[in-house]
Order: sequence, then structure tokens, then C-alpha cells
Amino acid sequence: MELATSMDVGWTLVAAALVFFMQAGFAMVETGFTRAKNAGNIIMKNLMDFSLGTPIFWILGFGIMFGAASPFFGGFDFFADGVVGEGYDWTTLIFQTVFCATAATIVSGSMAERTKFSAYCIYSMIISAVIYPVSGHWIWGGGWLAELGFHDFAGSTAVHMVGGVAALIGAAILGPRIGKYTKDGKARAIPGHSLTLGALGCFILWFCWFGFNGGSTVALSGGGAEVASRVFVTTNMAAAVATVTVMCITWIRYKKPDVSMTLNGSLAGLVAITAGCDVVTPFGSVIIGICAGFAVVFGIEFVDQKLKVDDPVGAVGVHCINGALGTILTGLFAYYNGTEVEPLGVFYGGGFHFFGIQVLGVVAVIAWVAITMTIVFNVIKHTIGLRVSEAEEIMGLDKPEHGLSSAYADFMPVVPTVLGTKAGETAAKIKDTIPVAVEKAVPVTKVTTEGTAAAGGHKLSKIVIIAKQSKFEVLKEALASIGVSGMTVTNVVGCGVQKGAPEYYRGAEVDVTLLPKMKMEVVVSKVPVETVVETVKKVLYTGHIGDGKIFVYDVENVVKVRTGAEGFDALQDDN
Repeated sequence: MELATSMDVGWTLVAAALVFFMQAGFAMVETGFTRAKNAGNIIMKNLMDFSLGTPIFWILGFGIMFGAASPFFGGFDFFADGVVGEGYDWTTLIFQTVFCATAATIVSGSMAERTKFSAYCIYSMIISAVIYPVSGHWIWGGGWLAELGFHDFAGSTAVHMVGGVAALIGAAILGPRIGKYTKDGKARAIPGHSLTLGALGCFILWFCWFGFNGGSTVALSGGGAEVASRVFVTTNMAAAVATVTVMCITWIRYKKPDVSMTLNGSLAGLVAITAGCDVVTPFGSVIIGICAGFAVVFGIEFVDQKLKVDDPVGAVGVHCINGALGTILTGLFAYYNGTEVEPLGVFYGGGFHFFGIQVLGVVAVIAWVAITMTIVFNVIKHTIGLRVSEAEEIMGLDKPEHGLSSAYADFMPVVPTVLGTKAGETAAKIKDTIPVAVEKAVPVTKVTTEGTAAAGGHKLSKIVIIAKQSKFEVLKEALASIGVSGMTVTNVVGCGVQKGAPEYYRGAEVDVTLLPKMKMEVVVSKVPVETVVETVKKVLYTGHIGDGKIFVYDVENVVKVRTGAEGFDALQDDN
């Protein structure tokens, strides 16, 4: 018995550590899906919701959640020692602490880039102290929903929907980011700065979810090992199927598989399966995963484009919508009870009683969180203020809130190309375009300054070439072949008058797509400008939008620092 107890405690503690590491996953997802100027602020919020939530849940929340005062409210057990009722101990305290932190951190993503840090700290503590513990008592603390037979094994409703509903209410009261919507209400895409970070966060969360769901068995003895194994299978299956589903949906809708939305699809599948991972079959988890894939795509689009609620990371679609969906679908697909077969789900002949309890639980928790968080956010809004000033938002929260010039120090991240281009439409437009002659392919703009004198009697001209980065090598060789060897090359981002090819990010069109380009600058005297221009045109020309541009300027003088030579002489190789 002592060995079995030690094994069960060890299993749960390892799972608790994995659930804690989900904080890193959420931090990376939220940081990657928002702009670089707010990266430090996002990291700080994810750090502090756990750091603040831990003592708050210990002081107040644990007693409210696991006390036995009433079916609706657990009671007060300040500075809980882990023993507030029969069967609750230190292991329960730490395991529930990390779950509480997960519910609190969900909110930060939907309210990112415009929320005061002080306001965030306050409402995060309130969620950990009261909001999560009360509804958690109903579900896991022996409250009225537990007595009715409501089933939420690892927290689709208790954790994720609580955080998701709070995120929806908070983002709605806070209002959208500056520039998110046009005057006529059309949603604009505001791409995140690093899909790489977003993907890293997604993989971390998927990995940690095995602890989140599997560890909720809280025991390996007495048949717990079999249940944990089944939980691992159904959890992984739902996530994988949801990911594939979202990839297919976005591929059809946007003509390209959308990376960020597909990452959200993985998380949506994980959230949806969390309620019933212990009671559904692998086939049931597949159906839940497919449903989660559809729900997250159309849910995010609905929230963003119809409700006009600005949710930068898709937290509402992932956690609120799929938390509710997964809990309800458990009422349709429940087949096991521990190691025994007990088909309670509607699709297995269990009737609608259990299904009705699942729906009732979802509705009750939504009502609780929506009402209380509406009060909390409005009180904060009308006291210390919920939102930063317009100037601070435009600057980015790293500087005004934390004194950071940049979360990336002296490293300037390259603005990413937004994925999700409607390539089919773009290709059709290109195909229908009648190619022009190469002589007219690239516009040449010549800027002449009146009174400019050519230094040393030789005319000096500066030629600036904007082109695709992939053309660098062939362009360099072509210029060298006509005698142009000196050049300055920089990588830039920008767009021409066409504003780039039409691109989509999470279903919203990007107004101006800043594409990575190469900027090459050369100053010539001996080589005729016309020769350089014609050479460049022949190298860059394809007849398609984006071939590039050439700008020609008069240069007043050139001075070589090492020798003091000027004009024509300064451009010669004198060894």
C-alpha cells in the first residue's frame, strides 16, 4: 500500500510539473502571435499570473474550491495546509495550483497589446482567488454539478472555458487594438511577429497536455494506469485530427494552409478532448477532433469579423468555444467509466439525461464567469483604468510599462511574410496579365538636382535598385560583367503601389503586405547609367508584379576617406 501510494503521488507530482511548464507554452504562443514591441510585456504577464496566483490560491482559492460549506461555495480555509477535507492533501494543493494558473493565463492573450500591466495583475489575482475556485468547487470540489454527475475529467470547462469566457468578456470591454477595424467595420489582419515562437509554444503545450490530461488520473494503481494510457491515446488523437482538419479547411478557404490557424487547431483539439479523454474511445476522439477543427476556424472568424472582438491569439476560439464544445460532446461519446464499459453517451444508447447535465454545466459556468468578470473588468476600467493610452499602445507596451527599448535588445527581427496568400487568385491575375516589353518592364525614376556639378569633370550617378532577394547573386554577377564592382546591399521590407499580392492572416485580409526585398545602391562614373539600367532590367524582368524598380540620382561629389580622392578618382581602384 505504501509503495502504491508513493507511486501515485510521484505520478501526480510529475504531471503537476508538466502542467506548470504549460506557462512557457502559453508565453511563446502569445508572444509569437503578437507584435515584437509587446514581447516583454507578454512574457511579464505570463510570469506574474503564475507568481501572483500561487500565493493567492493558497491563501484563499484552495479553501473556496475544496471546502465543504455548501454545494455552491466551498468555504474559507486561509493559508491552507493542503488538508481542507477528506482526500485532499499537499499533492492536491500543488496540482490544483498549476491548473488555476492555466485558467488565469488564458486571458492575457485575448487582451494583449493594449492592457495596463497593473490592471492585468489585479484581475489575474481575482480569477485565481474567486472566479476559478467557485466554479471549480461545483465541478471538482463536490459541489452541485458533481452531485448531478457532470463530467469534466481534466478541465475543458473548469479550466479552459473559464479562461476563455473571461478572455471574451475582457477583450470586448477593452475594445480592439488601434487599426484593427476600418471605419466601416471590416477586420484588418495584424500579424504576429514570430510564427517560430508560436509553433514552439504549441509543441510545448501539446507535450505538457499529456501531464494535464494524463495526470488528472492522480493515480496509477487500482486501474489508473489503464485509464492514463487511454487518456494519452485519445488526447493525442484529437489534437492530431484537429490539426489536419484545420489545415484542410484553411487550404480550401484561403487557398493556402494557414500556419497560425493550424497551430490554433492543435490547441483546439487538445482543449476539446480534455473533458472526456477518459471516457471516449479513440474513434470518439477522432470525431471530437474534427468538430474542434471546424469550431476553431469558424469560431475565430466569427469573433473577429462578426462580433468585432479583437482577440490577437485566438484564445476565445480555442478555449471558450472548444471548452464548451468538448464538454457537450462528452455527453454524446462517453463510453467508459474507469476501466469498465458504461455507455452514457447519446450515440451509444445512454439517452439524453447525461447529455443534459453536460449542457447545464456549461451554461451555468458561462453565466458565472460572464457576470462576475463583467463586474470585475468594469470596476477596474472605471477606477485605475483597464487600457493604456493611445500613444503607449502605438509605441508598444515594452517601453512605457517596463522600460524596455526592445525585448530583443540590439537584435532587430525581420518582419515576417504573412502566410495564407490566396495563391490561386494571384496566379490567375498574373496569368491574365499581358507581359510588357522588357524595355518598359521596370520603371526608371531619375531625380535631377538643379545646379549639380559633376565632381572632377566626370558625371557621377547613384542608382538604387529594389528587387527580390533571390535575384542578388545573378544581379551582382551581371553588374560585375559591365564593370560595376562597388555596391551597398541591405535587406529591407516594403511594397509598391500594388500593396503586395493579396494575403490573408487568420481569415482577415492584410491591407499592406510588407515583403522582404533587397536594396542595392551603386555609384557610377565610367560606366554609363543607361548600360547599368538596361543590364538590371534584363536580369530582373519577368513581366509579373514585384519585378522591382530602379531609381537614378545625380551625385554632387564622392570623397574616399582613406586617400582624400574626390569625384571620379574616388571611385577608382588605386590599390
